Amino acid sequence: GYIDTRFFPAPSKIFETMWQLILSGELWVHLKASMYRLSLGFLWGGIPALLLGISMGLSRTLRVIVEPIISATYPIPKSAILPLILLIFGLGEASKIVMVAVGLFYPILINTVAGVLEIPKIHFDVAQNFGAKKLNVFRTVALPGAMPLIMTGVKLGVGLGLILIS
Repeated sequence: GYIDTRFFPAPSKIFETMWQLILSGELWVHLKASMYRLSLGFLWGGIPALLLGISMGLSRTLRVIVEPIISATYPIPKSAILPLILLIFGLGEASKIVMVAVGLFYPILINTVAGVLEIPKIHFDVAQNFGAKKLNVFRTVALPGAMPLIMTGVKLGVGLGLILIS
């Protein structure tokens, strides 16, 4: 009687409700919708972040141009831009997917840039000495070399995307 069960239900009640949702099939409907939003949000936000992040890591000029914009917009709470996104994309699925994409974009971008900048310069020198073109350096040196930090960004981004998925 010390804890109000309206705010903190018993774990047995939580599992009982979960079991009822599983049996009725309602849980799978909502899980499918959430995974759909998360997947499309990853495509819309994660892939551009990955490409821009590697490009920023490889190009000092691009980094100087884009980094102030990223630094200025990253601290804005993602839920604070929800009204603007609703005005632009409406109340449907698109606004929810865009929210997930925005949430995924920043952690992946920031970690990708950091990952590319952490690659030892000797790797780029070796690629240049072997005559690698920019696309080959992008594909064979920068992407694999930055992969540990890229995956860190993906994990952080997916966590934030799950928070913003509503």
